Amino acid sequence: MSLINTEIKPFKATAFKGGKFIDVSDADLKGKWSVVFFYPADFTFVCPTELEDLADNYGEFQKLGVEIYSVSTDTHFCHKAWHDTSPAIGKIGYTMVGDPTATICRNFEILIEEKGLADRGTFVVDPDGKIQIIEITAGGIGRDARELLRKVKAAQYVASHPGEVCPAKWEEGEKTLAPSLDLVGKI
Repeated sequence: MSLINTEIKPFKATAFKGGKFIDVSDADLKGKWSVVFFYPADFTFVCPTELEDLADNYGEFQKLGVEIYSVSTDTHFCHKAWHDTSPAIGKIGYTMVGDPTATICRNFEILIEEKGLADRGTFVVDPDGKIQIIEITAGGIGRDARELLRKVKAAQYVASHPGEVCPAKWEEGEKTLAPSLDLVGKI
């Protein structure tokens, strides 16, 4: 079953952000746009390149009113240790959520049960707490923060412009489509 347009399930967790441990719950994702960015594990290979890419683009997400939550089954203590020892992870200003019980991973149906690790999955959640975008890649395939930014802008545009949709490769400021009988067979 697809999670698109479903409301996120309740969770509570401890996270690392800004040099502190903080409590995070599903309520924190509501009222604004959020990206929940699952990755397999701290101290690995592809993961730090993705998380650094997000850190490098975090300001652009914030300009859009989007908060980022990275999630793995590591603890918040592990996130802090990684943040303090890795130059790439040391750049992170967004929330790094610990999910050692895999509750959040299970809620988003992203857990690899036999390994106890998250798949490489991205979820964009709208202010109502509903999932609007899902992207899942194999473990060896890293994601691109700039492409995620483009998708978030498209999701925000569609949400604020009922009756319009964004075509492939849509970039902010470009033409959109208004689905109608007149367009059938003409695109």
